[in-house]
Amino acid sequence: MSAKPFLKWAGGKSHLIKQYVALLPQELFEGKIEIYVEPFIGSGALYFYLSQRFNFKKVYLYDVNKELILAYSVIKNNVEKLIEVLHKYTKDYRLLDDAHKSTYYYCIREKFNTELKTIDFTTYSTDWIIRTAELIFLNKTCYNGLFRVNKKGVFNVPFGRYKNPTIFDAENLEKTSTQLKKANIEACDFKMCKSHIDKKTLVYLDPPYRPISNTANFTSYSHVKFNDNEQKRLAKFYTNMNKTGAKLMLSNSDPRTHNPNDNFFDDLYKEFNIHRVYASRIISCDASKRGTITELLITNY
Repeated sequence: MSAKPFLKWAGGKSHLIKQYVALLPQELFEGKIEIYVEPFIGSGALYFYLSQRFNFKKVYLYDVNKELILAYSVIKNNVEKLIEVLHKYTKDYRLLDDAHKSTYYYCIREKFNTELKTIDFTTYSTDWIIRTAELIFLNKTCYNGLFRVNKKGVFNVPFGRYKNPTIFDAENLEKTSTQLKKANIEACDFKMCKSHIDKKTLVYLDPPYRPISNTANFTSYSHVKFNDNEQKRLAKFYTNMNKTGAKLMLSNSDPRTHNPNDNFFDDLYKEFNIHRVYASRIISCDASKRGTITELLITNY
């Protein structure tokens, strides 16, 4: 079994890997790419795929979401202890009836949110292990497997009422830990990665997607909102990084899915190659709104 994402994550790329592989730069297959940079790591689907197939000399994984980076750091540094804690949570949870499972969920969620005020996101500690276990537990038992926070950074997804969810996969956690040991992991803005980018670098940028309609506004991966101004800031960064000679890939929503005349990204990245790939919309709570849509993959090669 290969390492794969350990969290359910809105916008995860596991189902798009085959299409992305077809659009990877030839230099990667020729061994000319030595550095891999991913400034919006999210679920890490593409990184886990590539890291098991290519030998990068250096890897830099970033995200502005401190909770996510905390979890990646724990899995990298102390996966055995994390698995012990998750075993306990799973055992306790499965002994409960449905009503008490709901109560257990909300108790964990309340503890997770209350301790947000006291957790030190800058210094690694054993507290991080418990918090990561809580994050994984909440992610696998909450409604629709979302990670969503409000403006204060509070996790606010309700209980999911799944009959027998798989809360964690010990073997996969161990395999992801092996892959993460190869990486430098940090919570920061995407622009902070620029010093690691040169002509031997592959950069994959997967920012929070621009909403394709007034109701498709899920951008709450962290308390930092990624609006159109942020998308423009990212496009400027992309253009500047293009000058380094690095190979760049960027994914985002396709505004034309909802409005054929919305050329936001086509105009923003008109200097580059804009590919349309097919994706399944999977996070809508309305099953009638789920289905195949196009998304963008923008490359500079």
